[in-house]
This record gives sequence, C-alpha cells and structure tokens, in this order.
Amino acid sequence: MRGTTKLLQAVCAVALLAGATPAFAQDDTTSALLLRLKEKGILTQAEYDDLVARKAPVAQPAAVATNPSAEPQTAAAAQLDDKRLVRMTSSGIGMDVGGVTVKFSGSVNAFYTHDSPDKRLAGTTVVGGLASTGTQNSSAIRNGLLPGIFGLDVSTNQGGWDIAAHFGFYPGINSNSYGGNGANAAGAPVALATSGIDARQTYMTIGKPHLGTLKLGRDIGLFGSDAILNDITLLSVGTPGSNAGPSNTSLGRIGIGYIYTDFQPQITYTTPKFGGFQASIGVFQPLSTLTGGLEINGTPGFQGKLTYDFKADAFTGHLWASGISQRHDGFAGTPSYTGSGFDVGGKLGYGPLNVLGYYYGGSGLGTTGLFVFSTDALGRKRDSSGFYGQASLTFDKVTVAASYGQSKLDLARGEINPTLLDKNSSWVGQVRYGLTSWVTLLAEYTHTEAEAQGPNAARSNTVSVGSILFF
Repeated sequence: MRGTTKLLQAVCAVALLAGATPAFAQDDTTSALLLRLKEKGILTQAEYDDLVARKAPVAQPAAVATNPSAEPQTAAAAQLDDKRLVRMTSSGIGMDVGGVTVKFSGSVNAFYTHDSPDKRLAGTTVVGGLASTGTQNSSAIRNGLLPGIFGLDVSTNQGGWDIAAHFGFYPGINSNSYGGNGANAAGAPVALATSGIDARQTYMTIGKPHLGTLKLGRDIGLFGSDAILNDITLLSVGTPGSNAGPSNTSLGRIGIGYIYTDFQPQITYTTPKFGGFQASIGVFQPLSTLTGGLEINGTPGFQGKLTYDFKADAFTGHLWASGISQRHDGFAGTPSYTGSGFDVGGKLGYGPLNVLGYYYGGSGLGTTGLFVFSTDALGRKRDSSGFYGQASLTFDKVTVAASYGQSKLDLARGEINPTLLDKNSSWVGQVRYGLTSWVTLLAEYTHTEAEAQGPNAARSNTVSVGSILFF
C-alpha cells in the first residue's frame, strides 16, 4: 500500500512538472526526474519504462519573428490575405469584403387614401390643374410621394481615391399601364396587372476629402432638390393626383409650391465643405419641352446649387439657393429659347420646432415638371413662380406639422388661353408617430385648389392614413 501511494505521488509530481515547464525544456526535465525516482527505488524498472513510453512527444520551439520590432497587429496583418475576409460594417446594413464596403438601404410605404372632389365644380376644365374633379369620391390603397426604395452602395478606396457606385431601384405597390412615364405611369387597378420598378438612380462617384467629388450617371437634380427633400409630404401622400387609378407615386407638393427636380443623367462636381458652405455644379441631359415633342438640342442643360449649414447652441439651419438654364433649339416653325430659373430656401430649427420657407421663379421653365407648359403653341415663353412654407413641432415620438404652398403660371405675351392653369395651391395638416426607429405612422389631411386663367376652378379634399418604413 505504501509503494502504491509513493507511485501515485511520483506520477502526479511528474505531470505537474511537465505541465508547468516550457515546451522546449519538457523532455530533459521529465526524463531526469523519472530516472531519479527509479534510482531511489520509488519506481520499479517496469514502472519507469511504462512512464517513459507514455511521455508526450517533444514540442518544437516557436518560430522567431523575422522583424522583432514590428507591432503585433502589423505582424499579424502581414500573415493574412485581406481579400479573403468578410466583416460586418460598423454602421448600417452591409459588410466589408476585402476592402470593399457593400451596403443596403430601403423604404416601404402604404396608405389608405380617400379623395373627395368638389362636386359643385364638376364639368369645369383647368388644364394643368392638380385638384381632382368629377362627381364621385375615390378610395385607394397606394404609395405616397415616395414609391418603395431598394438602394445598393458599393464603395472602396483605390490609389487614394474614394470610389463608389450606387444603384437605386424604386418598386411601387400599385398596378400600372406602362404609359409614357414608365413604371410611374397612370394606374391600372385591374385583375392580373403588375406593378413596376423605377430604376431612377445609377451613378458613380470619384473623389478625395480635400478635392471634392465628381458624380457621373443618373441621380436627383440640383435645382429644386432641397425643396422636395425637406417637404413634409415626402413621407406621405399630399395631393394624390389620380386616386381612382393610382400610380406608384402621388404628387405631394410637386406643382403646388415647387417644380419637381427629377432624376436626370448628369456629370456633377461637388466641393468639400468650407465653414458650412458647399457648392455643386453640373451639366445635364437636355430635356425636351413637353408640349412640343422630342427636341434635338445642341447644348446640355446646366444646374448649380449652393448650401450653408450651421449650428449654434439649440439653433440649427440649412440654407440653399440653386439655378437652372437650358437652351431649347425648338421645332420646325417655332423659335429657339432658353428656359431658366432660380430658387432660394431655408430651414431653421430650435429644439423641437422647425420652420421652412421656399420660393422659386422661372422664365420658360414651366410648372409641376421641368419645361412642362413652359411655352405656348408658338414657342413663346411663359413665366412661372411659386412658394411654400411649413412648420413642425415634435413632442417625444409625436410630430405635428402643417404647410401651405402655391405654384403660378403666367400666359405668354399675346396668348389667350382661359382654361390654362393660373394657380395650384394646397393646405396640408399632418400627424406622425415614431413607432420604432424604422417605422413611422402617419395621418394627413390635404385641401387642394386649382384655378384657371378664366373663371374655371376645381377643389378637392384628401385624407390619408398609413405608414412608412426606412432601413
């Protein structure tokens, strides 16, 4: 019994010593210890031979770094092929793949919208009017001013240049007839119909922080872009346009306070920010005058924008001014002309309160869309102008907002056209509730009026309830 106890003690001692000894010294130390135990009679020859046979194989010395002074992170990175790595991005939804960042973003919305025209004015005509007409109310489950959005961004740095590509796909929920406006054509709510995808963004950017950024491709324009991006109806419906047969977008306040900036082919340069100031200038695909047909224009369009952002204690501000100019070479029998316009605006915030003011003016610029109703049938320019103001107040997750705006169109010199639009205007009241960081619930009331150059007019009231999600 005593011999067994000694044996167990010896074995435990050997194991502990072997485990606590550095790898390159284990063989010599353990062998010497076993031999001493045998010589003292604690281990028999058979026990000694058995323990030696079961001893762990010799571990090889660790490799010595060729550059001992290198930091551990540097040495480790040198052993890895970064192009094989996939990592989560630090923000947003996406991943880093071998030095290339891929990010996804998107939005979905749907609203129940009930529209009621003023039936007392049924039968009157306002060409270019945006209030609904007729004798019947309409209901729809539809998109708001935004269709759905799915965005894909791919970016990297090569040779010191920040390079990125963006693809923006805008799928709606409403069936359409694929008319002249593509995926956002007039709605066709019939069985077996389908919705469409508006691929309105496809562009690349190249830049450096101290040099600015060059954008090439199709994206939102410069003139009028801040007007729509800061409009409260961007999140909702506003004036619905056709509600009986809804397309994938409503009007919001387009044509009722500002001209739609549109998504246009362009090459645009944007400067770095200098003390809150930033400027952009670009050449654009020349657009045809909508009332005339396809033009062959020899020069591009030009647009520019200047912005200024500031913050002082609880005050924040975003100010902007932009301009547009494009020569139209005209059609057979009509003169050429240059359509031009400008806008100015500002959004100020103080804590939970935000207020905005905006104004635009143009000659041969048109109304609602760029160069829509910009001339008469003889090619003579019409002047146009418009404005809107809005305010919003936020209490915790609830935001209450309201706005009023109008767009005016003047007759060309010498033109007589009593049914042509004189003014579109609307009032909007809105309540939003931030259910989560992604989801916002909305309820909205809109009153829209259209007045012709003559006595004709139209009025309508719209109620919308729904939700919009961003990720």
